[in-house]
Amino acid sequence: MPTTASRTVLSLAALGLLAAGCSDGSKGSGASEPAPDTRPRALEVAKAWDGSSAAETWRAGYYPLGDPVQLPDGAFHSGDDKEAYLTQNFTLRGDLPRTSRKDGKVTWRDGDSLTLPLMEARATYDRLDGSDGPGPRLTVTGAKLGETTLATSRGPATVPAWLFTIEGYDTPLKRVALGPSRPPKPPIGPVGSPTAELWELDRVVGVAADGRSVTVRAHHGACDDGPAVDVLETDGGVVLSGYMVGTRDGLCTSQLLAENVTVELDRPLGDRLLLDAFTGRPVRGAE
Repeated sequence: MPTTASRTVLSLAALGLLAAGCSDGSKGSGASEPAPDTRPRALEVAKAWDGSSAAETWRAGYYPLGDPVQLPDGAFHSGDDKEAYLTQNFTLRGDLPRTSRKDGKVTWRDGDSLTLPLMEARATYDRLDGSDGPGPRLTVTGAKLGETTLATSRGPATVPAWLFTIEGYDTPLKRVALGPSRPPKPPIGPVGSPTAELWELDRVVGVAADGRSVTVRAHHGACDDGPAVDVLETDGGVVLSGYMVGTRDGLCTSQLLAENVTVELDRPLGDRLLLDAFTGRPVRGAE
């Protein structure tokens, strides 16, 4: 099982979360701190999955790694529209279509396909509209069934999607109309408790079109310099190990923050499993 390892190359801005300082108003510097040795646990996870029945099940299923929502061209026209989307504040004006179709097909570039239950337009809309709170709203005036392309654990796939017409936009908002396959039981358990040296990743944010980089949402606390992610590559998997840098001893506010972290791969992800070293499971995608 050949392996290679590389270091995090890019950390993006925090996602809608405001960090509070430590009790003394400062953050520790991680410049002189050695990085944790994440390789032993990553190798353990990679070996457990390599050739396992869980890996076979995962490679046969549909597990999205990209955002199930594709925004309209030019989104967003205003700060209010962006706020409405991020807070899931939608208004439905009109009726949504019903379809006699019960199944939808996922089709990969190599021609393989998988049939899964198709979500109705209303159920798909309900996944967009998650708030009844005050504030700006986006108005949906209709929908039709179409397709979109999405990154999955088996590479890019064409999947059915509901195309929602948004008031004020010339192109639709697309939302994937399928749920993921049921995940297999992992062949290895999680680490007991998170520490600064190893922390559970939140989710996959996206995979580059060429498969050579992966962006994940990584956790960290209020009294550190942010998250980092190590990557260990094998023939069958890519194991990501999230940890915190610049940690500081002493009293600190109890906050769990998150940032996007992008890691570069030595070769395209392809159908290799994307695994979390802490949980011993595949890193979950957005649903």
